[in-house]
Amino acid sequence: MPPLCASCGQPASEALAGPEHGWECRNEACPEFGQSIDANEPGERARLETWRAPPGDRIPNHPSFDVLIYRRVEAAAAGADAARRLFADHGWGGSWVDGIFGFHHFHSTSHEALAVVAGRATVELGGPQGRAFDVAEGDVLVLPAGTGHRRASSAPGFTVVGAYPAGQEDYDLLRGDGPAEVAAARERIAALGAPPHDPIGGDGVAGWR
Repeated sequence: MPPLCASCGQPASEALAGPEHGWECRNEACPEFGQSIDANEPGERARLETWRAPPGDRIPNHPSFDVLIYRRVEAAAAGADAARRLFADHGWGGSWVDGIFGFHHFHSTSHEALAVVAGRATVELGGPQGRAFDVAEGDVLVLPAGTGHRRASSAPGFTVVGAYPAGQEDYDLLRGDGPAEVAAARERIAALGAPPHDPIGGDGVAGWR
C-alpha cells in the first residue's frame, strides 16, 4: 500500500530508482511533486530533501554523497529518548544530546545524524560556500563525512540528538586549519563507505552508493 503525500493526500508512487529508494509524490499540482516520501519506518511519513554541498578549500564536503534532510520524523518529534532509540535500532550509536556548535566544522572519520528534538534553528551546511537551512523539532539531518555545519541562529531550547554509524563513534572534529589538514581529511572522507542502514530506517542510505 503506497504512503500518502503529507501535503496533497494523494498516493505516492515508487521512485524511478526503485522502491528501495522510497516513494515520490507524482501529483503535478502538489508543491511536493517529485519529492521523496519515506515509508520504511512504520507509523512515520517523513519527507526527504536532498542537497549536494559544493567542495571548498577549508570545508571539503563529501565528493559524492548528498546531505539528507528528513522532515516530520515522529521519533524525533517525540523527544531525545525516542530519537536515540530510533538511531540505535538502525545501527547508529555513540549518541549524545546537546546543541550544534556555532562555528563551521566537519568530521572526516564519520558520517553524522542530527535529530532536532526541541526548538528550531537556522543551520548552515557546507561551510562558507554552502547554504542555510531552517530546521525544527522532528527534522533529521544526515550529514556525510566532510560536510560543514554550524548553528547560525536558534530559538531558546534548541536541542539535537547526534549519532554515528557503527565503528565511527570515535569521530574527529576539524575546522579546516590549513591545506595539509584538509588534504589528509579528503583522503579519509573518500575512503569512508556508506553505512549499511539509514539512521531512520531501511537498508542503505538513500542515494549513497
